[in-house]
Amino acid sequence: MKKITIYTDGGSRGNPGPSAIGVVYVNEKNQTIKECSEYLGDKLTNNEAEYMAVIFALKKFKALFGKEMAKKSEVEVKSDSELMVKQLNGEFKVINGNIQPLFLDIWNLKTDFLKVKFKQIPREKNKDADRLANEALDTKSKTQSLL
Repeated sequence: MKKITIYTDGGSRGNPGPSAIGVVYVNEKNQTIKECSEYLGDKLTNNEAEYMAVIFALKKFKALFGKEMAKKSEVEVKSDSELMVKQLNGEFKVINGNIQPLFLDIWNLKTDFLKVKFKQIPREKNKDADRLANEALDTKSKTQSLL
């Protein structure tokens, strides 16, 4: 069995506005094994970006390590989004119509893993994922301004 911690962050400038995600995979020895970021688009909310970061992280895990490894892995997803974590842990209802399909995507992705836990962490403990999301936003903004 393998234990992996995944730090995720999604951000939107304008809310809704330009959005991006950052994801950091950490092994049992607290060593970063992979960092990823991606620009999502121009019209997403912060909450949508937070959810999309988790979807990306779980899908990317399977792509990087394989579906067989996923079945043997305990994953702890750490995020500074209190709303999302409480929704994914069943403490809050998912009322927003744009979030409901994203919630279902994560719910279905969880079945590919031995165990998936969600934990809310302070923003200062999520700096690397936040940095990656902001770098993706900055890069896209610079690219757009050059066109």
